[in-house]
Amino acid sequence: MLDPAAQMRDFLQFVAVQLIDHPEKAQLRMAEVEKDHYRFRLIVEKEDVAILIGKNGFTASTLRSLLKAAAEKHQVQVSLQIHSHEEEEQRLQSSS
Repeated sequence: MLDPAAQMRDFLQFVAVQLIDHPEKAQLRMAEVEKDHYRFRLIVEKEDVAILIGKNGFTASTLRSLLKAAAEKHQVQVSLQIHSHEEEEQRLQSSS
């Protein structure tokens, strides 16, 4: 049986790639922030960021709600960030 973090990662990856135009370029990173708290970072093409965020943020909000519902089942906390490859590169450069 998969651990809760792996199950949520697989779920999020499955849903996200169904929505975007360039699933082959998508990356999903996961970090354990603290015990029973996971941060997911979905890194996609710039135009796919707009798709995942959706009009007025509704798509991103729905993704977060689904992810949090799965997390509650396993009694863990989660957060989801959506970035373009360019934003992620800038983030990495500024943190080094």
